[in-house]
Formats: sequence, C-alpha cells, structure tokens
Amino acid sequence: MTDPRLLSRLGLHAGEPIRFRRTERGRWVTGTVAGIGADGSITLRDPDGNARSLRPERLQVQRPGPRGKLRWAVVSDVAVTWEQLSLWDRPDP
Repeated sequence: MTDPRLLSRLGLHAGEPIRFRRTERGRWVTGTVAGIGADGSITLRDPDGNARSLRPERLQVQRPGPRGKLRWAVVSDVAVTWEQLSLWDRPDP
C-alpha cells in the first residue's frame, strides 16, 4: 500500500472515487484510488476489483468548481493546483 502522504501531496486520498476510460472514446468508468506506482502512475481499483495503473492525465477526480459544485477534474491539473496552494500554507520565516 502506498504511503498516504504521497497521495496527499497530489491532492488525492485512498478510496476516493476516480474515473477513467478503457479506450480513447469509451465511456467513463468509476473506480477508487489505491495508491501511486513506482513510475508515478496512479493505481486504482476498477468496479470489478482489478488493479490498474494509469497516468494522471488519463484520470479524473471530483473537486469543487468556482461556485462550489463538484465537477470532474484531470488528476494532473489537481496535482499542480494542490502543490501551488501548499506554498501559501508555509509560515513566514
């Protein structure tokens, strides 16, 4: 199992819903976040319980939009936003 701190650095949490497409134009399939692979891919469990490792650009998670309503966002975009927001959390020297 992946260290939860690694997931939180990307703005993800183990067990949260995540969606992917099996083919380029296929329908979205919802699974759950399981961890991070050694190569930086996101490991997830599909609805059948099978493990998959996919690149962040191919996955979406739900995040609040500008007006607070949940919307699907690409994981690579969430990770960039999350890392930038953490810069504001550091105390002044």
